[in-house]
Amino acid sequence: HSICHTGDIFGSQRCDCGSQLHEAMKLIDETGKGVIVYLNQEGRGIGLMNKMRAYKLQEEGMDTVDANLCLGFKADERDYGIGAQIIRDMGATKIRLISNNPKKRSGLEGYGIQIVDTIPIVIEPTKHNERYLKTKKERMGHNLPIE
Repeated sequence: HSICHTGDIFGSQRCDCGSQLHEAMKLIDETGKGVIVYLNQEGRGIGLMNKMRAYKLQEEGMDTVDANLCLGFKADERDYGIGAQIIRDMGATKIRLISNNPKKRSGLEGYGIQIVDTIPIVIEPTKHNERYLKTKKERMGHNLPIE
């Protein structure tokens, strides 16, 4: 999970980050084992201040991808190498990944982690994050059950 101060700490309704984190913890609890790797990659890797700038652009009509691009970043600047190293250092080489993001899967596999199953996180869209989730699905390829 990439840190999302606005969602994880403050419960922002603009994203699904806090809800995803809590759902992942619930799934791990129900399974009886698992780990959450919590990485400092705020705002898809652009940092908190740039994320605030991106929020301003979103208020002016841009989606999350275009806002990052407008600020001079890639749509997603995150790197999963450190997360893969943490997982490997824990002795795991085969995992069940809780994620909707296909980039996470390929990013981890690129570092030698075998993904034996991908478990989607289903978060009910709200009026506050529906556009954000739709952008994630349509422009970033996330596996989300929304139209």
